[in-house]
Amino acid sequence: MAVIWGLDLREMQWSKFGNSYMWNKDYHMRRTKFIVYQIAMICCVCSESLGTAALSDYVDQQDFVAKHQLGATVHNNNFIGIASYNIFVGVYVATIFGSAFFFDLFWPERKEVPGVKLAWKICSVLACLFTISAALGLTIIVAMKSAYVSGTDAANASRLLAEYGGSPMKYRDNGRAIASVVFLWPGFLATVASTWLLWHSLAHIDQYGPKSKQAKLRDDVGASPNEKPADSASNVSGTTNEPVLAAPEATHAAPDGQHDRNEGANRAYAEAHQAYSGV
Repeated sequence: MAVIWGLDLREMQWSKFGNSYMWNKDYHMRRTKFIVYQIAMICCVCSESLGTAALSDYVDQQDFVAKHQLGATVHNNNFIGIASYNIFVGVYVATIFGSAFFFDLFWPERKEVPGVKLAWKICSVLACLFTISAALGLTIIVAMKSAYVSGTDAANASRLLAEYGGSPMKYRDNGRAIASVVFLWPGFLATVASTWLLWHSLAHIDQYGPKSKQAKLRDDVGASPNEKPADSASNVSGTTNEPVLAAPEATHAAPDGQHDRNEGANRAYAEAHQAYSGV
């Protein structure tokens, strides 16, 4: 199997989507990242899809009116523009955090050069900026703006719009446009959370590696650099760190007659005692 950018494609296995592997605790914050990444992707893609449905209706409305009344134009490009931008945002968020999801699933212990890590960080921040701009723009346009018809009188415009059906002039009356806004705001919050998790994960990998603390303890990889090894003496049950006092040397009583004399007197006494014993 080929190896692309240092990634062994043999690691792409269906079995890794199983609960026992996908949701294990072997890697730092693995389950949290997977959940939050998917929330960000699902919410943004749902918003994009609902906005696309509303956008398509407004484009068809333009075509219908222009076809049935020469010179008449429906002006709804503000919604079409922001909905088109929201499509880009949804695809971008799904691409960035979808890639992060699959890379962490298939190659959790991959080695990345600093340039790749910087690219992850920049792309995640851009995802936040794109999402908040889309959320604000879509919210303002849907809440405050509306479409209108030019090139014909009001009565004829109303007739043409009634013949087409759907796609109300006021965007806030369009249920799919409202739903698109509702999904986009949780998508933005989840995108911010995903960005924080991605940055935190990269920092943890740089300092400790990809494994979780539980996995390190289980695999006997060793304590983290910030943890000091325990003193071997403190691992023995019942021992303390208090200093141990040396036992005093044993003392012996001196022979009779030597207790109160100085060294010279003791020597003279010993010689006299020896001479007396020899008589």
